[in-house]
Amino acid sequence: MTALAPAEAAAVPVARRRKRRWFAGVAATGVLAAAVGSVWGFVGGTGSSADTAATGLPPDTTTVERRTLRDTRTADGSLGYGTPRTATSRLRGTLTAVAETGATVSRGKPLYRVDDEPVILMYGAVPAYRDLEAGLEGPDVAQLEKNLRALGYTGFTVDDTYTASTAAAVEQWQDDLGLEVTGRVELGRVHFAPGAIRVEAHQAAVGDPTAPGRPVLTSTGTAQQVTVELETADQRLAVPGATVDVTLPDDSIAPGRITDVTTVLAPAAEPDGEATTTVEVVVALTDQKAAEQYVLAAVDVTFTAAERKDVLTVPIGALLALREGGYGVEVVDGTASRYVPVRTGLFSEGRVEISGSGIRPGTVVGVPK
Repeated sequence: MTALAPAEAAAVPVARRRKRRWFAGVAATGVLAAAVGSVWGFVGGTGSSADTAATGLPPDTTTVERRTLRDTRTADGSLGYGTPRTATSRLRGTLTAVAETGATVSRGKPLYRVDDEPVILMYGAVPAYRDLEAGLEGPDVAQLEKNLRALGYTGFTVDDTYTASTAAAVEQWQDDLGLEVTGRVELGRVHFAPGAIRVEAHQAAVGDPTAPGRPVLTSTGTAQQVTVELETADQRLAVPGATVDVTLPDDSIAPGRITDVTTVLAPAAEPDGEATTTVEVVVALTDQKAAEQYVLAAVDVTFTAAERKDVLTVPIGALLALREGGYGVEVVDGTASRYVPVRTGLFSEGRVEISGSGIRPGTVVGVPK
């Protein structure tokens, strides 16, 4: 038998920032047909190739191994604290204090001070948009009451109605903060955010005048996360809840989980250009301490699109294109060999999943040099 030239089609090098990145997995539905046929030619006869005797032994051999194969894709990501949000003042006066950059502010704590009176952080999704006082109803009222209860104030029912009991709790809260005791929460006294925040940057300096709508600072969440932009063709990789591996600048691996997937449409850069669509993926780090030494960093994120556990595999170079179609391997038995058709599954990491008659762990197959 004529020696066959090897081919490697499952690992395609791609340029990257810090080191070489590889597409480690390839879907297994005839992707390698052209490569196998054009490089090696076709083997076998017009009849069944399962019992066709080879004219000679292959120059090299390997064995069928049971392994776990993964279809993976590694992409560039940015480690940080997420997209910054801007906190704007709703009060007129003078900015007399502001939380330091990098500081963490939690529920009930002052974010900044206007005329030496604090603007307090509370948790919630509904932005402050009106004064809150007795007689009002709405989700913003319920949000305020939930925060008051979480801060230890009692004597009222947590619902969407601002009652006299709510006003009494507000009075106690105002007294504890050194504010004028009115039982009414003026617009701008409370800043709502989804949770604790990290101060990213100042938009105003102490001593600057404040006014409704004037930015004071930008903030992020307190948990580090990774943002990745994928091409739409790779959207199959971005499954909310799926686990990924994040390679940090020191080459250590931090596990992560996909928390958000958003399609982003970017306008054309040129007047006659086309808009581009990408998929933005947000990954939460499972272990926050793993990346605590980094504030911002370029990282690699490895997605696993498919996994085949404990399957029979051979090197891709062991595959042969059969004349009657499909693929096979040359099974070596002592001093003789024969071509056996096989079904292919996942291609990954230079190997391919196979199955067929008589194919089992330890089966010896030919590999051309």
